[in-house]
Amino acid sequence: MKWKDADFKNGIDTIRAVLIYGPDAGQVDEYCDLAVKKLGIEKDNLFALDSDELREKQDALFAEACTPSMFGGRKMVIISNAGDACAKQVADLVGHSGLCATVIVAGGDLRAGGGLRSLFEGADDMAALACYTDDARTLATLIRNELSAAAGIQQITPDAMAYMTSHLGGDRGITRGFLTKIALYVDDKRIVELSDVEKCLPDTGAADLDDFLYSLTAGHIQQTMQALDRLLYDNKEPNMLVRMLDGHFKKLQTAVVDGQLPRLFWKVEDKFKQAIKIWPDAEITAVLVRLNELERQLRTTGMPGEVLLRDFALKLCARAAKLAIKRRN
Repeated sequence: MKWKDADFKNGIDTIRAVLIYGPDAGQVDEYCDLAVKKLGIEKDNLFALDSDELREKQDALFAEACTPSMFGGRKMVIISNAGDACAKQVADLVGHSGLCATVIVAGGDLRAGGGLRSLFEGADDMAALACYTDDARTLATLIRNELSAAAGIQQITPDAMAYMTSHLGGDRGITRGFLTKIALYVDDKRIVELSDVEKCLPDTGAADLDDFLYSLTAGHIQQTMQALDRLLYDNKEPNMLVRMLDGHFKKLQTAVVDGQLPRLFWKVEDKFKQAIKIWPDAEITAVLVRLNELERQLRTTGMPGEVLLRDFALKLCARAAKLAIKRRN
């Protein structure tokens, strides 16, 4: 069956297994942590492994999942970075008659009708929960709720909110980390203004991230690579940058298909409008497929993530530049 947030919070203790998947890796991690907390899983009763380890650790996995705890209490198994290639092994585990642990399967942006989603969505005693990146509406609600709860913020100015909704949302973990910082920064002031946000965002690489994302889709090669150099110099993880790029292209696709601009900070609006004119829907779809493949390569090939990302960004930006020239001609 398919779940939403409320279903997860109210029903996690009633099912044998749940698939938590989607492009927002931070939100996937949040739900995994919440499952551990709500079920009261002790450290000794938690067995976690990556999907790449399923074959070599299959015996250990089944032993942990199908044997009652020596210490008492509920057991849990978490399988991370799962994809449709491991659907058969996951099905064997969750269907085992001796299963006595709650199974959490965490994955990326899985396709509808694929092995894992079909397995979990079609069962009565299992569930699938999608974690999509926050849009402007859900992000604004998250920002208000988090700041109100954390610091009793009474007001967020419109330009401060616009700045935050245009810079955040690709990863729930990054968003919450920034909101915690803002709450500490404004302290007793009880109001968040644009100047506060601008002073706090540089540590998350927001200015450089904007240069990277919006220059890339507009076909500005030199600006794109310089911004990427700064981001990597500041130790930004290639995986995180790939996820942000994925979210940026999805935002662009929505604008191209629906013809509606998202809320944009004025500094990036011109480049985003250029990108809308450059990128057709089919090209964006192809990029999103390639981004999924790139994220898989970063996890599994052992190749330096920085090298893979630099090569991909340069080729993609060059493609944008060619599309821009073709359109002008």
